[in-house]
Amino acid sequence: METIRLTTAKAIVNYLIAQKSVQVDGSIAPLFGGVYGIFGHGNVTALGHALEQAKTELPTYRGQNEQGMALAGVAYAKAKRRRQIMVATSSVGPGATNMVTAAGVAHSNRLPLLLISGDSFTSRLPDPVLQQVEHFGDPTMTVNDSFRAVTRYWDRITKPEQLTTSLPHAVQTMIDPADCGPAFIGLPQDVGAEAWDFPVAFFEERIHDIARPRADERQLREAAAMLTAAEKPLIICGGGVHYSLAEQQLADFATAHNIPVVETVAGKASMRWDHPMYGGAIGVTGGESANALAGEADVVVALGTRLLDFTTGSWTIFQNPSVKMIGINTARFDATKHHSHAVVGDARETLVELSSTLGNYRASDAWSTTAATEVAKSNAYIDKLAAATSTSETGLPTYAQVVGAIDRKADEHTFALAAAGGFPGEVNNGWRTKHLNSFDCEYGFSCMGYEVSGGWGAAMALPDKDVVVFVGDGSYLMLNSDIYSSVIHGHKMIVIVCDNGGFAVINRLQINTGGVPYNNLIKDNPTVVNPVAVDFAAHAAAMGALSESVASIDELEAAYDRAKAADRTTVISLVTDAYSWTEGGSFWQVGIPEVSDLQGVRDAKAEWDEGLNDQRIG
Repeated sequence: METIRLTTAKAIVNYLIAQKSVQVDGSIAPLFGGVYGIFGHGNVTALGHALEQAKTELPTYRGQNEQGMALAGVAYAKAKRRRQIMVATSSVGPGATNMVTAAGVAHSNRLPLLLISGDSFTSRLPDPVLQQVEHFGDPTMTVNDSFRAVTRYWDRITKPEQLTTSLPHAVQTMIDPADCGPAFIGLPQDVGAEAWDFPVAFFEERIHDIARPRADERQLREAAAMLTAAEKPLIICGGGVHYSLAEQQLADFATAHNIPVVETVAGKASMRWDHPMYGGAIGVTGGESANALAGEADVVVALGTRLLDFTTGSWTIFQNPSVKMIGINTARFDATKHHSHAVVGDARETLVELSSTLGNYRASDAWSTTAATEVAKSNAYIDKLAAATSTSETGLPTYAQVVGAIDRKADEHTFALAAAGGFPGEVNNGWRTKHLNSFDCEYGFSCMGYEVSGGWGAAMALPDKDVVVFVGDGSYLMLNSDIYSSVIHGHKMIVIVCDNGGFAVINRLQINTGGVPYNNLIKDNPTVVNPVAVDFAAHAAAMGALSESVASIDELEAAYDRAKAADRTTVISLVTDAYSWTEGGSFWQVGIPEVSDLQGVRDAKAEWDEGLNDQRIG
């Protein structure tokens, strides 16, 4: 057997370079698009050295914060529809734990990300080393064990030869449509520098194509029987539609069988907003059209969705007492939720095969007419909210107006991105999909701070797109340093910062559940003695971005035109209303005190308890 002597770190890099993948257009590209790296004593001497030697084949992008660079990797993978993966590497200790949040984002969103962190010496002779957290009763435990809870694959390499089994397993986990998620490799400082005679064959090029598991024929027949008996069937499409490249098949299926389609946050942009079968956004961050349809539906097809509580209204949204669920998913865990009839298979192929099994079945025209009527009402509502001439009680622009202004200017080059806070409800309703796969709102983990870092990752993945980041002041202040990353690496994005004085959407929940406004808006915290307004434009300019502040929707539209024509990242900030939100969402179960001195809290508790009467059990 021919061998080559390499360090463990160099072997990792060479193996990653050898992996290729089939892209959406059928071309072949590197499976790993690059590495986000912040070096420290745990990774700079061995892995950093190996990356420098491979800088042409596997480029390293310098992040500013480990969480941010890993979040960029999550957004990159989503924009690439899981066909390409980024690596994020950190040193020992705080650098590693900074990436745990991003791993949680990747895990909950079923997205691939390879995390490689430095670790303590396997010999333990120099212990405790810098940044090592000691566990008195378990010397094998390090902070890297915290990744176990938020990764699909976890390993700590204690001998170089372990790579020959560990790396293939990590790669297969990340590209498996059912188990897809982040993988973690812990690389102790001594092991990373150790050498071994690796088989040359281990580094031969390998081309990966995403598997398309087919559903069992019996599962298909039973699903078809359920649908043909349905009078009001409904499809809920999730992120799995994007990753299966099933958008066209979804449209064909819905049209052929006259079944309305509603979207989750992750599934948005699976169907054009003006498609005759499009029913709107569903759930807590959804609108009245989709939620009304869900309330009447007698058979619901959950297509590529994990059925988050924000999709199901904490399982209150399905009001028909005889409603039945069909779960179509590559992951058995998701397909079987809430006693669904499970059809375990690839979304695209399952739709084609299920359509064939259904034959000439079509839902009634009365049902599709109902859907069209509900959609028209929702569109009229959004039109009114998003109009540039609309005014809030404070006279300030609203989130709905900001989204509407950019939506009106969107073209085939526009890619919208948001996360957490108040924007999911606004973009989920107000962003009208004119072009498929043009949207990313991270809501699986609802991670504040994803927006700017995710925008950087999306801009890397989609260099021909105008990546538009919608972010509130709260998320911006949490994590914004990747504005600088985007500038120095030449990955342009347009960041729109809406300043509503704090965490306004949680303030809304606090008020709506009878609480007293406290600690969410800056002005509502009595410990704040100097409520300074942040100059977001000046802050962004200090990081090398172009920037400006605007005061109206008309000024925003003009500033957007300038940003679109600019040659680098531009940040546009404006003060927005903290109390005006798009309504129409569903019930959402939260914990409200059973005992309180406030009548408003007692009233809210009674109202929420009443809402639980509609909750589907099982």
